[in-house]
Amino acid sequence: MAEKLRLMTVHAHPDDESSKGAATTARYVAEGHDVMVVTCTGGERGSILNPAMDRPEVLADLAAVRREEMARAAEILGVQHRWLGFVDSGLPEGDPLPPLPEDCFALVPLEESTEALVRLMREFRPHVVITYDENGGYPHPDHIRCHEVSVAAFDAAGDPDRFPGVGEPWQPLKLYYSHGFSRAKLTTFHEALEARGIESPYGEWLGRWDPDRADVMERVTTRVECAEYFDQRDEALKAHATQIDPNSRWFAVPREVEREVWPTEEYELVRSLVDTTLPEDDLFAGVREKVHCS
Repeated sequence: MAEKLRLMTVHAHPDDESSKGAATTARYVAEGHDVMVVTCTGGERGSILNPAMDRPEVLADLAAVRREEMARAAEILGVQHRWLGFVDSGLPEGDPLPPLPEDCFALVPLEESTEALVRLMREFRPHVVITYDENGGYPHPDHIRCHEVSVAAFDAAGDPDRFPGVGEPWQPLKLYYSHGFSRAKLTTFHEALEARGIESPYGEWLGRWDPDRADVMERVTTRVECAEYFDQRDEALKAHATQIDPNSRWFAVPREVEREVWPTEEYELVRSLVDTTLPEDDLFAGVREKVHCS
């Protein structure tokens, strides 16, 4: 390999890196590339979603527990990891929705959080950046802010007039949005389980799906083959024990079935400064040629 390529993936909370694109990152690490996961917040205001971890000593220091979980997941995936350093906004609930906490990531001025991410981009010098779409994947305020910060930093990192005190300018070459569960994927899993006589947990979910809602698969440009790394992804997920119940529907599809019917993770190419042909099967398509020929 003439040069290692570098991939940066930006997430809102610890555990997001393992539930969104983890098999892809594990694949590129295994191929010898450098991958950095950036986590915007510490997940301090997250709920405990695994009953086995709903214990007083865990609740008493949830921030420290989640930091330990993140370190373990990063080790499993083989990625570098950085905290952006902001505070979880929490997921507001109620009608009307309560105001967000004053100190939270979603309310930090965009210029401030963008500068923090630009600093990391100029340090790591990624060729490719992955973040969430404009809806945040789902409308959590931190996910939406993560999208806004990532796009702003992608545009600013290579501009010498922006944030001149935080490192030498570096322009990433491609920006992707990650896309997770779609109606097409859920339907494929549901039908595959039923065909094998396995009870599917997805029927009710699909029954509630708004038929007028566009499927994110319509936006997908890039499907990365990564079935070989699903076990590694699962182990990273389980490392986030406060967030991931090992008996949940995350693990409802037997891995051999998943490898057969849906062996990819999906992305949408939204910015590219290199030539590439869609659809793609490689996040570094076009980048390899430019970097190795320059």
